[in-house]
Amino acid sequence: MIIGVLGPRGSYSDKAAHLWLTKEHTLSSLLKDASIKYCGDIIDTFDSVVNNKAAIGIVPVENSIEGSVGVTLDLLMEHDIQIIGEVVVPIEHCLLSRGIIEDIRVILSHPQALGQCRQFIKSHFPHAEIRTTGSTSHAAKLATEFEEMAAIASRESASMYGLNVLLCNIQDCNNNHTRFIVFRKKQEDDDFTWMKINGNTANSENTAKSSLPHRTSIIVYLDRDRPGALYDLLGEFATRKINLTRIESRPSKRILGDYVFYIDFAGNISDTIIKDALNSILPKAGMMKVLGSYVMM
Repeated sequence: MIIGVLGPRGSYSDKAAHLWLTKEHTLSSLLKDASIKYCGDIIDTFDSVVNNKAAIGIVPVENSIEGSVGVTLDLLMEHDIQIIGEVVVPIEHCLLSRGIIEDIRVILSHPQALGQCRQFIKSHFPHAEIRTTGSTSHAAKLATEFEEMAAIASRESASMYGLNVLLCNIQDCNNNHTRFIVFRKKQEDDDFTWMKINGNTANSENTAKSSLPHRTSIIVYLDRDRPGALYDLLGEFATRKINLTRIESRPSKRILGDYVFYIDFAGNISDTIIKDALNSILPKAGMMKVLGSYVMM
């Protein structure tokens, strides 16, 4: 089994994949021969799964400092995939370089990592040139070229690419975690499916039972702009005492001011109360896409 992650080797996505494999090996013999496919960016990771070059993809979806990863949310909307798991990775950024602190003129990293270390960079390297890269491990690989270059990346990347760890734990907030989702291409016999008002309407049911706490993720589009539309939708969760763990709007890319809503909530779609809530929401939405139910980390 091939698992696609954001590369190169040593990225936090790579770490997330190994953490997930460690957990899932006890549950599935299919993963014992799993191999990692390193992708150039998050788009490539989705493409590798959609085009059957990888069976599973693992990508970041939100960070405790910088918030959601927009490109991941957009691709969840664009592609017909199913989320099957999640991994929460503690993030400890380090400043890595071949040189010493006094040499540093250029700092490289992924935009999310740069954002998580914004105050550190401003305080310690106000005149440094900032360059974005496809991943933190890609930054570490590039930093091997010149002593005046430094990468913001994981401690593991230092040993992988022969760099010195100049400073540790440089993120602006110590409580720094990133949540990664594990997904696969939706199969024809999957219980999770698109739900639409116009066109084919289907109920979604997952018959898999588990005593472990689950999270369910959906995308909802309200195509009728009216006062209280979102309130009515969220009320279906509130009246059933279903805990919403996350809600966020993203542009629908149709017109300015038009949005889709990404909603995560506690519960398994096989639970009667969850199915009842979704069936009640369906007539109030222009579109509802169920991304999946999976064990909550």
